[in-house]
Amino acid sequence: MSKNPPNYISTTNACKLCTPLGASLAFKGIEGAVPYLHGSQGCATYMRRYIISHYNEPIDIASSSLSEKHAIYGGGANLKLGLMNVTQKYRPQLIGIATTCLTETIGDDVKSLLCEYDKEVEGEKPIMIHVSTPSYSGTHMEGFHNAVTSVVKALAGRDGEQDMGSGVINILPGFVSPADIRYLKEIAADFPLKATILPDISDTMDGAAAEFYEKIQPGGTPISAIAAMNSSVGSIEFGHTMGKDSSGVLLAEKFGVENTRMPIPMGISATDTFFDCLSRLSGLPIPEKHQAERGRLVDAYVDSHKYIYGKKAIVYGEEDLVVGLTAFLAEIGVMPVLCASGGKSGKLAEMIQQVTADVLPEQPQVHEGMDFYEISEMAEELAPDLLVGHSKGYPLAQKLSIPIIRVGFPIHDRMGGQRILHIGYRGAQQLFDVVVNACIAKKQSDSPVGYSYM
Repeated sequence: MSKNPPNYISTTNACKLCTPLGASLAFKGIEGAVPYLHGSQGCATYMRRYIISHYNEPIDIASSSLSEKHAIYGGGANLKLGLMNVTQKYRPQLIGIATTCLTETIGDDVKSLLCEYDKEVEGEKPIMIHVSTPSYSGTHMEGFHNAVTSVVKALAGRDGEQDMGSGVINILPGFVSPADIRYLKEIAADFPLKATILPDISDTMDGAAAEFYEKIQPGGTPISAIAAMNSSVGSIEFGHTMGKDSSGVLLAEKFGVENTRMPIPMGISATDTFFDCLSRLSGLPIPEKHQAERGRLVDAYVDSHKYIYGKKAIVYGEEDLVVGLTAFLAEIGVMPVLCASGGKSGKLAEMIQQVTADVLPEQPQVHEGMDFYEISEMAEELAPDLLVGHSKGYPLAQKLSIPIIRVGFPIHDRMGGQRILHIGYRGAQQLFDVVVNACIAKKQSDSPVGYSYM
């Protein structure tokens, strides 16, 4: 019997994070950049807490520190003072300015304020890039993608036209882990191809121990490389649920750089698509090293099929990751019964259908704009064997007494979230082992006698 809909609208434990948080992480993947929030100090503190708990790395997010007074009279003076202070203390190459709900609501014209600042302040100034990121109109993924697009729009072709046919490709990976980005660099080098990966948080958010604290961590995509993205032989963009005005589309329309948009390469099928594209762009066959990894992965699927076939899973998180995870789970014999996201692209169900139509006998329920209260209500009837997503699902996993496979962001109740490999044959192998072993461990713990030999 269907339940009557509630006579109120509320969110309980959202299945998303705030828009400027995503923008801050995107800016953190640019060499010499400092993220800057035009809003209250509390917003920057909240975001730093979330990011640090996942990556276990320091991150400075500057703030214009608006108060109640500025909500009435405007935050222009604080914005300019803050930019001046950041420039003096950090000496950044770039300041990425994201707006919060407060400044968007009061209507601060940041573009005009930055023009005024440029005229009023003498001397050399860092590049300043503004992105509009009110949390009430999106999730951290909209903030992330909008920031990347703003950077490409401002910098690509900035130093004039480059020589075409240089053999450089652009990889726009979306919101993946530092480990994923390091693996992408390895894959590109194996073809070999030069790759500009934007953003690149592989060092800035997972760096080596330093003898002295550095105000701006080394690493990130060089600004000169971003400026030359307009001359690349092609772009590869992961994800289908982002908006039409993505950075890959911008490079294609403005500079004629061929853009190939594909799902995040999770599992064998999606990774095959990625490697075929690299082979086409390089004119070379897939290296034997990666063909061998694929073969070992197929062998692992066969070896462990008996432990996981028919298990039911709830998958949740940001939309493109949910698409990739669902395709991977269906491929290994796990049945996704609910695919949920806090995002509202309107494309999630279509993409789930596209990547699983040839594999799943029955399509899962797919819901956008979900929170964990709603997911929990549905889970009681769906009776899943696994939860697959980030740490915010742990209370539900505990309530249902089922394993949780931690992937994505944020992971703040385990170490190593920044080192989880999600993509490629190697990432699929690691995730596969985690899923299989979680199912085996659950069976052992539920057994009155257990077993130790399989």
